Amino acid sequence: MENMLDIIDSIASEKGLNPDSVAEAIKTSFIQTAKRIINPTFAFEADIDNQTKQVKLRQVITVVADGNEQLEGESAGAYMSITDARAIDDEAEIGDQLQMEHELETYGRSAFATLHREIEFHIQRLVENELYEKFKNKVNTIVSGRVTNVDSNQNTAIEIDDVRATLAMKSRIKGEKFKVGDVVSALVRRVNVDKVMGVTMELSRTAPKFLEELLALEVPEIKDGIVVVEKCARIPGERAKIALYTNRPQIDPIGATVGVRGVRINAVSEELCGENIDCVEYSASPELFISRAMSPAIISAVSVSEDENGEKKALVTLPSDQKSKAIGKSGINIRLASMLTGYIIELNEVGGTASTEEKKEGLSSLEALFGSN
Repeated sequence: MENMLDIIDSIASEKGLNPDSVAEAIKTSFIQTAKRIINPTFAFEADIDNQTKQVKLRQVITVVADGNEQLEGESAGAYMSITDARAIDDEAEIGDQLQMEHELETYGRSAFATLHREIEFHIQRLVENELYEKFKNKVNTIVSGRVTNVDSNQNTAIEIDDVRATLAMKSRIKGEKFKVGDVVSALVRRVNVDKVMGVTMELSRTAPKFLEELLALEVPEIKDGIVVVEKCARIPGERAKIALYTNRPQIDPIGATVGVRGVRINAVSEELCGENIDCVEYSASPELFISRAMSPAIISAVSVSEDENGEKKALVTLPSDQKSKAIGKSGINIRLASMLTGYIIELNEVGGTASTEEKKEGLSSLEALFGSN
């Protein structure tokens, strides 16, 4: 086949591939075609001649001793006995490799058809491997694409850089509906590759990591690592709690994340269909962290314990008038606080109603007891 170097450059340019990788795929295609057309037991090698721009296909035959078991095995065509070899070359020795050139042109149209299919197959595998390497590094990052199909189960197909991505119904925020042509942003959860489907991606808009990545896009301090999202808990489309901290005393992690008049946090909330986002300052002290996570409820005291099975529990003492705030609508606040802190939270209600000043003093006492970290 002539002008193979030009063909390689053309394929590499069109598909955005490395020319050396394309050349290896072409050589593999010639070898596989030769095995299919000539003999599957033969050993072949292929090289590209830079001067003639042609692929040189050679059968490689290894000389072995008479009676060697390899002469009768599945790959017998790749070996020749020393007696037969010396009939061709009287200087042949055991271990020598004899080479015989083959030209696929002499095997007719079937050889060209097979070669064409092999080249298509190996180039497609190369494209898929390149895409897989590209997108596997995007796991847990946000990508955007256009909706191409929504099936009867509301699973959404999205095209992203020629890769088929799927946003399953369970991975969509409750109440979301997409139609063909919509541009959707989502988190890459997994990247898969197989011979039938090629490269595919699984997306999610409900994972806590999606909220974290959205915050990084909106808040420069988070993107730059000045403010760190330590933990995140979500009930998608309803409410979320995020724990933030910074090692720079001059930076207010919550203020930086919320933004002036809430512009930053509101932008994230809008992308999440109005999901309310509570920002909590993280603390290494579990008692103080739990008291902050129970916001907007004002907590009197927190006691933590861990049983022999490693199950963590927290007993939260609070005034009776704070119980409804601590629980939240349908229990959402205490659920999120438990998810965020990793503790099973139990409430201990005490009688009486605390005044505003008493509430402030209670929180100040916690801060003084455990510090601001």
